[in-house]
Amino acid sequence: MEERVFTGRGELVLRSRGGHFELISNGVFLMDTRSGRSERVLVRAALAATGPRPRLLIGGLGVGFSLAEAVRTDASEIIVVEVEPAVVAWHHGVLRRFSEGALDDPRVRVVTGDLAVWCTGTSDRFDAICLDVDNGPSWTVFDHNTGLYRRSGLAMLREHLRPGGVLAVWSALAEPGFEATLTRVVGPVHTVRIPGERGRPDVVYVASCASGDRLDAITRIAGTP
Repeated sequence: MEERVFTGRGELVLRSRGGHFELISNGVFLMDTRSGRSERVLVRAALAATGPRPRLLIGGLGVGFSLAEAVRTDASEIIVVEVEPAVVAWHHGVLRRFSEGALDDPRVRVVTGDLAVWCTGTSDRFDAICLDVDNGPSWTVFDHNTGLYRRSGLAMLREHLRPGGVLAVWSALAEPGFEATLTRVVGPVHTVRIPGERGRPDVVYVASCASGDRLDAITRIAGTP
């Protein structure tokens, strides 16, 4: 099975292989449905440093693992911003089992649009923001996304955090320079490395102004499968 759509950002392909699905953009592999562990850690690590019933913003729907993890928490509201309408549509169809029907949860609101554009047009603030719109700070498939990982983009996201809020960022590889920038712009960073099947670990950076006790909780929760 293969579905192919053409968007303003080029060709997007959803391909079935070995009982799983792959998302491919302009010939570049984005993600698949084989594991999802690091995407779940992204959400768990972020919410470990928040209080009860947090408001959560997820940048990027992908194959749905982050959202599925989010609806298992006590989050009071979950907003997902996804730029590709086709990805949202697939979660009402073949990808629904991977997001576990989370789009039907009354706490979930999906915004179809560009995350940076949406952020500049809203005053909403969140207890946690999870950023997973590309492969990471220096390995972006779309040049436009690089701005989100730079100082100005991080500062924009910081403006949408409530006091003591958390910004968690997924990356396909370690980015020491980005970690330093994130520390300067948002606050102390906890780095979580998740072993991957392809050799290099995925990395989740969690920047927070939360207390030491809450930062310690990131380690405990993120370390669970």
